Amino acid sequence: MTTPAASALAPRPIARATDLALIATFAALIAACALLPAIPVAGLPVPVTLQTFGVALAGAVLGARRGSLAVLLYLLVGLAGAPVFSGGMGGLGVLARPSAGYLLAFPLAALLTGWLTERVLRSRTWGHGRRAVVGIFGATTAGSLLVIHPLGIAVLGWRLGLSPLEAAAAGAVFIPGDLVKNALAAITAAAVHRAFPDLLGR
Repeated sequence: MTTPAASALAPRPIARATDLALIATFAALIAACALLPAIPVAGLPVPVTLQTFGVALAGAVLGARRGSLAVLLYLLVGLAGAPVFSGGMGGLGVLARPSAGYLLAFPLAALLTGWLTERVLRSRTWGHGRRAVVGIFGATTAGSLLVIHPLGIAVLGWRLGLSPLEAAAAGAVFIPGDLVKNALAAITAAAVHRAFPDLLGR
């Protein structure tokens, strides 16, 4: 027999449906960001896209679990053949490209960003007003600088036969743009959480 306490703790069908809808929506958002015109970088086979903005926003808005699942869903759809990656590409062949490390880092970046954002918003110091934006910016930047860039640069250098220093210099080209995208994601996420303060409480 199910006790009232157990019933209260059990996931509600409405909450599960909402989670699935949010995960699917953000996966579609990342795909839309990827399909917007990319900016080529001279001498590098990795263009500047809005994918990292979508990844940061997914983690910052949905939190660690749902954010990483949204990014993972996006990757699985693309690897299955749907043309949702930059340049309208799809399929397992993208894993052989120099940019593969960036793609594979996306779910981990969303996981870290979401985990940190959850702690920012539940903190009395960082969870209110403008400080929330600063805290979330720190979370999105951590996902970018501690996960996406190290993994992306490592695979880029390996695929192109670059030395670690050369690979780091090549990857550094993307950091200024990512900081701008991280800031925009932080501002957007903070506004969403002000409007829906219980979004991470599911």
